Amino acid sequence: MATVAGILADLKRKGSESVRKIYARHGMAPERVYGVKTADMKVVAKSIKGQQALACELMETGIMEAMYTAGMVADGAALTAAQLTKWLAGAAELQMIAEYTIPWLAVENAKAREMALEWIESKKPHVAAAGWCTLGGLVALKPDAELDLAEIEALMERVVKEIDKAPNRVKLCMNNFVISVGGYVKPLLGKAKAVAKKLGTVKVDMGETECKVPVALAYIEKIEGMGRVGKKRKTMRC
Repeated sequence: MATVAGILADLKRKGSESVRKIYARHGMAPERVYGVKTADMKVVAKSIKGQQALACELMETGIMEAMYTAGMVADGAALTAAQLTKWLAGAAELQMIAEYTIPWLAVENAKAREMALEWIESKKPHVAAAGWCTLGGLVALKPDAELDLAEIEALMERVVKEIDKAPNRVKLCMNNFVISVGGYVKPLLGKAKAVAKKLGTVKVDMGETECKVPVALAYIEKIEGMGRVGKKRKTMRC
């Protein structure tokens, strides 16, 4: 029977100082990271598939790899908004959790839209970033008929007005939201391209990494050129 202690020990064994340093260069708190590759986390996640209670316990540890693994196991639809909001609060300086894991779970939840709209109002950058990532996930998953297109247009206009003054990582997530709208919401393709043109090249400090911020218009046009606009995803997990 898998336990939190056992999973943490397994993850720690799989960690390495070189990977830990990579995560640190991406801005994650080194004292909360073991240095485990995502491929190895997926192996651990597979071994505890379907164990919702264990996944929730792993989320409470505050260790990045444990939380990331939990995000691949937990059923977001079975979580409460209070749980997701609590876990997000504990994801400061863990961008893989705030910008990936929590949104992955949030988009499966019936309260996803409400949570996302609340989160983007936060003064805490990692919370606001999670909100924009959750909104991007919703447009990628939900059929266009279930989306409030007027609200999404208004959110894109908000990006144009606020992105220059937004915190560093929030800028990246806002930019990615516009790309998601352009790539996944066919009725708003033209609007998304117009917004992306206004954004131009968004400047984000990506730390000591080779990562680059995608130019929204070029990215959307690439998706358009491939004939993939409007092709929805089945899950945000990767």
